[in-house]
This record gives sequence, C-alpha cells and structure tokens, in this order.
Amino acid sequence: MASGIFAVLDDIAALMDDVAVASKVATRKTAGILGDDLAVNAEKATGFLSSRELPVLWAITKGSFLNKLIIIPVALLLNVFFPLAIKVILVLGGLFLAYEGAEKIVEYFLHRTPKGKEVIQEAREDAGVAEKAKIRSAISTDFILSIEIVIIALGTVLDKSLPVQIMTVSVVAVLATVGVYGLVALIVRMDDAGFRLIKRSGDKGLLSKLGHLLVKLLPLIIKFFAVIGTVALLLVSGGIFVHNIPFLHPVFPAVPAILKELGVGLAAGLLVVILVTGVKKLIGAFRKKQPESV
Repeated sequence: MASGIFAVLDDIAALMDDVAVASKVATRKTAGILGDDLAVNAEKATGFLSSRELPVLWAITKGSFLNKLIIIPVALLLNVFFPLAIKVILVLGGLFLAYEGAEKIVEYFLHRTPKGKEVIQEAREDAGVAEKAKIRSAISTDFILSIEIVIIALGTVLDKSLPVQIMTVSVVAVLATVGVYGLVALIVRMDDAGFRLIKRSGDKGLLSKLGHLLVKLLPLIIKFFAVIGTVALLLVSGGIFVHNIPFLHPVFPAVPAILKELGVGLAAGLLVVILVTGVKKLIGAFRKKQPESV
C-alpha cells in the first residue's frame, strides 16, 4: 500500500517537473506576444478617472481570465479533432487586430477633433457608457491575443502527454494574465504613487523629486504605449497572416521580418477599415431611405 502511494507521488513529481520545464520553454516562446499584450492593454487601460482605474482594470482582468477559460479547452479539442480550425480562427482574429490598429491611425490623421471641441465632447459624453465600451474593446482585443498566447504555448508541448499539455498551457495563461495586468496596474497608478510621495515628503527632498518625476512620466508613458500599442496590434496581426497564409511566405524575402509583418498588418487593416466604412455608409443610406418608402 505504502509503495503504491510513493509510486503515485513519484508520478506526480515527474509530471510537475515536465510541466515546469515545458512552462519555461513556452514562456520564452510567448515573450514577444506578451510584450505586445502589455503594450496594447496598458494603452487600453488608461484614460479613466483615477478612482475608476483599478475597478476598470479588474473588470478587464476578469474578462481576460474568462477568455482563457474558454480558449484553452477549445484549443485543446480543436488541436485533436480539427487542427485547421485553429489557423482559420487565428486569421480572423488577425483581421480584427489589424482593423483596430489601422482604425486608430486613420482616426488620428483624418478624423482629429480640435482640442477645444474634444473637451466639450468629453464633458457631454456619458462616462459610464464610454467606460463600458472601452472595457468591452479591451476584453475583445485580449481574446485575440490570448488565442495567440495559448496556441504558441500549446505548440511547444505537442509532443507531450495530454496532462502536460493542459497544465503547461494553463500555467502560461495564468502567468500571462497576472504578469501583464499586474504591470499595467503599476503603470496606471504611477501618478498616485507620485502624489503620495510629494505629500509625505512635504514637497521637499529626494522623495519629492521622485514623486514629481512619476507624475510627469505617466502622461508620457501613456502616449508611448498608445503608439506602441497600435504598432503591436499591426505587428501581431501581420505575424499571424505571414505565418498562417502560405502565399505570403515568399513575398518580399529581402525585407526584414518585422517590417514585412508591420506592412502586411497595416495593409490588411486599411482594407478592413475601408470595407467596414463602406458597409456602415450603405446601412446609413438604407436607413435614411426607409421612412420615404413607408
């Protein structure tokens, strides 16, 4: 009886060792996408009132965990029964990310509102509705990035047993969520930490200077992440297209991979933006004509 228990414990220990090794490899493989995930989510989690930053971030984090709870079992099942579906889902997700990135660029260059009007518009806008919309957008983007993370992690353990696959992908998913949103929480609370340092030091000495530095750095970091987040969306989407659409593999072989993926992501995003804008205009025109025909 005792020998049987020890044998089970040995099996569990061996399984944990396999999972630990596989998780390290999978985490290294997903490091790039995790960096993109951080950039995208840091940009999406900013722009709220100070009192709403952490509640909003917690709502997005819960959504991220729910995303991974859905994605992990689906990815494992598809990998066994219908592996082609994973590529199709990745490409569709890539189109969504490319659209988000390209839309931000189009909005910046073609639909910028004068600053005075921006202030008036923001004052009139329902803050609760805007907050919910931004949370939904962040969770939707996280869903696509989570698919990438899960698929890449799964790809590192395809030769392992099913228990190792399940545990490795789960560990990477949890680490990704906690790590990314933990860092985002630190970033968005920089100004509060700075104000506390200023207040505690009586606005004198080294602590006060550090506090002022944190307060001044936050808007710069937010602008930085807004740019990097947009680039990350296009890079991730372009990488999905280049690696999963065969005819794109040999295109522009002399161009560095990062520039190729960025260009492909931007081109695909602009095409989707044009398509979506056209559909919206057609729907708008159709709705305007409806009352006349009644």
